[in-house]
Amino acid sequence: MTMIPVTPAEARRLIEAGAQLIDIREPDEHAREHIPGAANVPVGALDRLETSDCAVVFHCRSGARTEANAPRLAAAAEGPCYMIEGGIDAWHRAGLDVSFDRRQPLELMRQVQLAAGGLALLGVTLGFLVDSGFFALSAFVGAGLMVAGATGWCGMARLLKWMPWNRGMAAKVA
Repeated sequence: MTMIPVTPAEARRLIEAGAQLIDIREPDEHAREHIPGAANVPVGALDRLETSDCAVVFHCRSGARTEANAPRLAAAAEGPCYMIEGGIDAWHRAGLDVSFDRRQPLELMRQVQLAAGGLALLGVTLGFLVDSGFFALSAFVGAGLMVAGATGWCGMARLLKWMPWNRGMAAKVA
């Protein structure tokens, strides 16, 4: 079965006609922002996807994750499959309803990006202004990012997950 790309307006019509809306992003992303009525089934948990013969509309943040996993998503669904072109970002730009909860922490990967960027910048700045030994901080962060990219394991994400503002999420994932 193939995945059919649809605009947010077409997706909305499908959902109103009975299609099931599935958000394939991680729970922390879904908790902060989601399309009302969307079930959260991350790509890694597709084995718990329960669909009937009804149509299924998948989405992610920008559409890239959905498109990259299209064959796997289509295989997990029992009926016709659609993907929202541009994901929730396009849904929002189309003026359609999005639930946003500012009380939820930023998505974990955004926290990693902010922390890694800040530490790298700090290391370079201190390396120029204080002592060249501080360049090692930037090198350490860069090496950590390389390990995360190569293995899929991110030590900084694991550490950030246990920070006070993320504790609710850490308990759900643990």
